[in-house]
Formats: sequence, C-alpha cells, structure tokens
Amino acid sequence: MLEDAIMEAKAGGIARNETKDLSPQITVDAPILIPEEYVPDLDLRMGLYRRLNELEGPQEIEAFAAELIDRFGKLPEATDNLLKVIEIKLNCRKACIAKMDVGPKGALVHFFNDSFPDLPGLIAYVQHLKGTAKLRPDNKLVITRNWADPEARLRGAQQLAKGLAKIVG
Repeated sequence: MLEDAIMEAKAGGIARNETKDLSPQITVDAPILIPEEYVPDLDLRMGLYRRLNELEGPQEIEAFAAELIDRFGKLPEATDNLLKVIEIKLNCRKACIAKMDVGPKGALVHFFNDSFPDLPGLIAYVQHLKGTAKLRPDNKLVITRNWADPEARLRGAQQLAKGLAKIVG
C-alpha cells in the first residue's frame, strides 16, 4: 500500500478524460517521498500523501510544508522534492499537460489529447526559447537542456510547467 502511494505520488497520478480532473504524470529522476525516518507512523504518512494529492495551489503547498516543519522538523530533501513535484503537477494541469518526462538532457511534454489550448502562445514560447525547444509533428514539446543533477531537473521542470501554465492564463 505504501509503495502504491509512493508510485502514484512519483507518477503524479493517472490522467483522466477531462482536463478539470487531469492528473499529470511527472517523471523526474529525484527522490520524492516522505521518508519513514521523518514520519515513522505509516497511517499518518499515508494520510499526509492523501492530503498532498488534494492541494490546489502554491499557498496550500507552502502551508502544508510549514505544517510538516512544525510537526516533524526540517524537511528532508526527498519531501521537499515531493512538494516541488506537486507544484509542477498543478501547473501542468493548468497547461493541459498529461505527462512530463524530465531527464539530464531536457524534457518531453505530452499534452492532453495532443493539443495545447493556446497554440499561437505555445509557438511564441518555443520561438522565445531560441533553439532549445521544438514542437514535434506528433504535438509533443521537446526541451533540450543540460540538467545534470536532480535539483536542476526539478528547477527546470518547475520553470517549464510555470511558463506553459502562464501561456494558458
């Protein structure tokens, strides 16, 4: 059960058929979990995972992080990463992104139903990135960047998701 919750949190859930219920799948090579050493009680940890999946904005994420710090102490890196992935997921939902794969050489973005709500805005965004981004014929966005460590990949994914969400509005 714990492994399932961790895998779901890592994957960002399963995409559904409607954009309002879209649960983007975020794949990034970084530890993202609430470690047993940080929250030893399994039931409590599972409850925290459930609450994480219900957060709806940056203020709620910050409040949740503050609560964790108050209750359990300084956030472990893996838990801080998990909160960043939740923020990325929320921005991906706004941008109608079904899946984002992030690795050391960049990112591949899959849009829900292979379409982006503001195609002219997306094309302008790709042009603004001057050669580091391209829109493939299969409607996937490819970002070529050198993100050597997990922290850089998370930062890059955050910027990308935030930039695409901003286009949609």
